[in-house]
Amino acid sequence: MDRQIIGLQDWFHTARGRYMLDWERRQLDEVVTDIFGFHALQLGLPHLEALRCNRMPHRWLASDCRPADETPTATRTNPGHGNTAAAGGQRDGAGQAAALACDFSALPFPANSLDLIVLPHTLELHPDPHATLREVERVLVPEGRVVICGINPVSLWGLRQRRAHLYRRLGFGELYLPAEGEFIGYWRLRDWLRLLSFEVESGRFGCYRPAVSDARWLERFQWMERAGARWWPIFGAVYFLVATKRVRGMRLLGPAWKTAKARGTAPVSVANRQPQGSRRADPAGTRS
Repeated sequence: MDRQIIGLQDWFHTARGRYMLDWERRQLDEVVTDIFGFHALQLGLPHLEALRCNRMPHRWLASDCRPADETPTATRTNPGHGNTAAAGGQRDGAGQAAALACDFSALPFPANSLDLIVLPHTLELHPDPHATLREVERVLVPEGRVVICGINPVSLWGLRQRRAHLYRRLGFGELYLPAEGEFIGYWRLRDWLRLLSFEVESGRFGCYRPAVSDARWLERFQWMERAGARWWPIFGAVYFLVATKRVRGMRLLGPAWKTAKARGTAPVSVANRQPQGSRRADPAGTRS
């Protein structure tokens, strides 16, 4: 797994990698800013800084890449309580993201404890993406959010990658995308989320420029961003997805201090039902 992460980081230093990272940063900064809560977690890809615009007080940055002399920890900690160093990382007083070394399919957090989890290309690189997604569903609170970035195999970039794999079998050719991991299609990922009771709130595609390697050609095809979003929206090189964890049968209750207002008890006058012309008879039989 270490070699996979290093290979991906090297690819992100290329012109096409920086182009994709810039697009993903803009989407993440726009979405995570308006997600509120107490505990947020980013799994993988540390140089992306997906939580830099998020305002939650407790944020973690998890990685499954450890040095050879570091031993993994099995200690489970309650987010925001106690010392986070017991979980493999430290958090400063400013609330910055803490480094955390763990297995993505066995997160060191209790169930229903995190409000936001960001997966930037995490499912593509992990050997068991199903287990990772199930673990994400376990640690998220009801109505918690998960944000996923992934490379779209149904795109011009994915087509060139498949062609490069064919050429490499013949002994020549160079891959355009990272060689590590397995790319997961957008609609396939939506089916996985639906099986885990997630509701997809929004999904979008980006990076419509053709599969060229030179930075100058990428700049020349900048006009394709607007054209691609209008004419072939589902063929972007990367997709961005936000989903919410739903719990069936759950009923959200308001705060206890929001009590119903008592109805007013002001006196109401009653109209006289006696006819206006009639008067009570004098006992003496005389009228005044």
